[in-house]
Amino acid sequence: MTAMSVPTDPEPDTAATRWRPVESLKRRWPTLLAVALIVLTSLGGGSGDPADSVSAFGDALPLLPLLYVITHQIGKPRATWPVLGLGLAVMVALRAQDLVSQPVALITLALAVLVWGAVRGTPHGRAVLSVQAAGTLVFGALALVGLAVDPDLGRYLVAAGWFFHGVWDFVHLRHSRLKQVVSPTFAEWCAVVDVLVAVQLLFLL
Repeated sequence: MTAMSVPTDPEPDTAATRWRPVESLKRRWPTLLAVALIVLTSLGGGSGDPADSVSAFGDALPLLPLLYVITHQIGKPRATWPVLGLGLAVMVALRAQDLVSQPVALITLALAVLVWGAVRGTPHGRAVLSVQAAGTLVFGALALVGLAVDPDLGRYLVAAGWFFHGVWDFVHLRHSRLKQVVSPTFAEWCAVVDVLVAVQLLFLL
């Protein structure tokens, strides 16, 4: 005789099972925050001129690698969010003056931090410092060239910079040697923001 299988009871409909999707959403708060930010800024509108949007996002693009090199040199991922706040304050100050270009100032500051790390040492090793230096050069070049050329072409260059920085964020979120450079919550938030900005530049202008 073959043994009869005993039917198993279905998983009880408890509060814990019902609220699993909510718990998952709580863990994804950086993604939700990023989407909300992009939606709110999009609803806020602007001048309506695509060239102005390209200029604004091009000016802001060098801030992204700057945040990475500063947090990398500090050596404490939990400092990422305060560094973001400081970076935004610097951008506001730069926009209030006409003596120096905002992207040039941000790139110069990033390069100064990299030189400081090369001379004084870095908490994550020279290989990771070299990665941050490469990112600064690539994203800085995309910003500067994108701002210098015709806005129709510049839109694609600036969008490429934002998109590939989103890839950069994701790599730092997953790669074992890079994941300690910035806070994981920041890397997730920044990746979503970057990709959505690129989509906005390419398809919504």
